[in-house]
Amino acid sequence: MQIKKHIPNAITCGNLLCGCLAIISAFKGNLVESAYLVGIAAVLDFFDGFAARLLNVHSEIGKQLDSLADMVTFGVVPGVIIYTMLLHTSNVPQEGNPFIEQNQWVPFIAFLITIFSALRLAKFNIDTRQTQSFIGLPTPASSILICSLPLIQAFQPTIGNFNLNTIIENPWVLLTLTILLSYLMIAELPLFALKFKSFGWPDNKIRYSFLIISILLMLFFQFIAIPFIIFLYIIFSIINNFANKQKIGN
Repeated sequence: MQIKKHIPNAITCGNLLCGCLAIISAFKGNLVESAYLVGIAAVLDFFDGFAARLLNVHSEIGKQLDSLADMVTFGVVPGVIIYTMLLHTSNVPQEGNPFIEQNQWVPFIAFLITIFSALRLAKFNIDTRQTQSFIGLPTPASSILICSLPLIQAFQPTIGNFNLNTIIENPWVLLTLTILLSYLMIAELPLFALKFKSFGWPDNKIRYSFLIISILLMLFFQFIAIPFIIFLYIIFSIINNFANKQKIGN
């Protein structure tokens, strides 16, 4: 029996395990630990595909296992995190927001993230257009943005004299973010993938530019940079789409 063919699937199972542990942590209220576990899972999610390509052991079961693991880690976990955050805000008197106070079902809206993550992953599995790029926001990107919120709360709650928690803990902001990310995951929006066929600048200038700016943002702003990097990814993709259409038109 060839051990190497099981290596990518073992890495994928590590992703799934991190997702399961992250759910437990989130329901216990330890959102920072949950966010770290999702971060570890995101690294494993990258390396399972990398290992499969390196070892040349692609398989249909590996593809399906990857989607199932992603559904837990990048679909269920972010839904639970937003649910927990909304549950906290609904238990705090919302001055001027009687709707939040009087409707205790509001936190369950968080699971739109989980539902649309499932739709996103199902579409990805059958969409032949998404071999070299993405159509709609990938579930790991959506999940990483959501997981950055408790990290900002815990470690960088202020910028200067401005308290970021006034934004992060606002239920209307959390609900808007939930709906926006849910839409972006299934939107017919082409987004570039960080896959390099070659390493030359002409073919990868959009990728290199995005990576350089992202690294600089992380160095200067740490966790606060994460939401901006995700939206920067969308903006760069739109610019790239426009440039490609211009190139085709010429």
